[in-house]
Amino acid sequence: MQQWFFLFVAIVSEVIATSCLKASEGFTRLWPSLAVVVGYLLAFYFLSLTLKTIPVGVAYAIWSGVGVVLIALSGWFFLGQSLDKPAIIGLALIVLGVVVINAFSRTVSH
Repeated sequence: MQQWFFLFVAIVSEVIATSCLKASEGFTRLWPSLAVVVGYLLAFYFLSLTLKTIPVGVAYAIWSGVGVVLIALSGWFFLGQSLDKPAIIGLALIVLGVVVINAFSRTVSH
C-alpha cells in the first residue's frame, strides 16, 4: 500500500506545482515560482519511489491521467476556466482508463 501513498503524493505535488505555474508569471514571482520548483521536485521524487514496485507505464498512466483531471478541475474551480461537454466526456474517459488499469491489469501490484 505504501507505493499507492507515494503515487498519491506525487500526483498531488504535481497538481499543486502545475496550478502555480500561471501565478509564477513566467517565474518572475518568487513564492509561486518556489511552489512550482518544490512541487515538481516532490512529484518526481515520490514518482521514483513508486516505480520501485509499480511498472513505469502503469504508474505514469495513473499519474498523468489523474493529474490531467485534477488540473482541469483546478482550472475550472480556481481560475474560472470553462469545461464544455466534450471536455467533460474526455476527462471521464481518462478516469475510466485509470479505473480499468487498476481493476483489471495484471501488471498493477496491489
